[in-house]
Amino acid sequence: MAAETLAGALTDIIRIGGETMPEAPEKNLALDIVRITEAAALSSARWLGRGNKEAGDGAAVDAMRNSFSTLHVDGIVVIGEGEKDHAPMLYNGESVGMGDGPQLDVAVDPVEGTSLLAYGRPNAISTVAVAPRGSMFNPGPSYYMQKLVVAREARDVIDLDAPVAVNLNNVARALDKNVQDLVVFVLDKPRHKKLIEDIRSTGARIQLHTDGDVAGALMAVDPRSEVDIMMGTGGTPEGVLAACAIKGMGGQILARLDPQSYVEKEAINEAGIDIREVLTVHDLVRSDDCFFAATGISGGDFLRGVRYSARHAVTHSLVLRGKTGTLRYVESYHNMDRLSKISAVQY
Repeated sequence: MAAETLAGALTDIIRIGGETMPEAPEKNLALDIVRITEAAALSSARWLGRGNKEAGDGAAVDAMRNSFSTLHVDGIVVIGEGEKDHAPMLYNGESVGMGDGPQLDVAVDPVEGTSLLAYGRPNAISTVAVAPRGSMFNPGPSYYMQKLVVAREARDVIDLDAPVAVNLNNVARALDKNVQDLVVFVLDKPRHKKLIEDIRSTGARIQLHTDGDVAGALMAVDPRSEVDIMMGTGGTPEGVLAACAIKGMGGQILARLDPQSYVEKEAINEAGIDIREVLTVHDLVRSDDCFFAATGISGGDFLRGVRYSARHAVTHSLVLRGKTGTLRYVESYHNMDRLSKISAVQY
C-alpha cells in the first residue's frame, strides 16, 4: 500500500518554491495492450487463407479475452465486436481486465479485415485502444461514418464539406507535393463511385482496398507509409478506434455519421445523436492519455504479417502513447514451444 501511495504521489504535479515541475512518467499501457494484439494475431493467423472468417475471428476474440484477464485494469468495452458483422462477441459494455487498476474505455477489433484474413489478402490486423473512462465517443447504433484522415502536416487545412479537389490541393501544398504525387486510400465500395471519379479528375493517385478501415487511417498518418490521405465512408466503431492512433501521431480525422439505411438513420435519431455534426479527433477521443496497439496478421503495406519459423513465430506491431506522442514499431520473436506450455491462449 505504501508503494502504491508513493507511486500515486509521483504522478501528481509537484510544486517546489512556487514553480510547477513536470509530471513524473506514468505506466505505458501501450506496452501491455500490444501483448493482447500479438496474442490475437498469433491465434488468428493460423486461419490465413482458409476461407473461414468466423473461425479466424473467433480465435482472435478468445485470445483477446484471455489476455485481457491478466491486466490490472478496470475496463469497459465501448467499441467491441458487434451485430453488424454477426461476429463472436467482445460485446459493448463487457467488463475486461482484473478490475483492480485504472478505469478505462476499451476499443477492440480482434481482426480488422476478416475477409482479408479468410482469403489471404494483405492488411488484416488486430487492434486495441484504451483511454480514461468516459473519454471515447460512443457511436450507439451508428455503423457508418464519413471520414477524412491526414497526418500532422495537413491537419489544419482540411474541411469535410469542401470539394474533393480543394482538399487534395490544400493537402498537397501542406505536404509540399504536387497533387499528382498524392496517394489517397479509398475503400472499393459502390458508395464511393463519385468520390473515386472526383479524385481521379484531380490527377491524384488512389489505393483501392476492399477492407481495412482502421488500417487505412493508420496508413494516412504513419510517417513510413506512402498513403497521404484517407477519404470516404467506413465504420463508425473503426473511426473511434483509429482516432486513438491518429491523436497519438498528431494527425486529424474529420468525421460525420453517414447511415447507409433508413433503419440505421432512425435508430441514430432516436438515440439523440446529431447526424449533421462534424467530429474531430478530439471529439472521438477526449483525452490525450490514450494508448493504441496494432499487430499485423496477414502481410501488408505497413505491418508485416505473422511469420513462422522452425522455433519462433514473428510478429510486427505498432504501439502508440497519446500523451507523449511516442510511436514504436515492435518486432517480437515468440518461442512457441515455451509459450504454449504456460499460456491459456490456443496458438
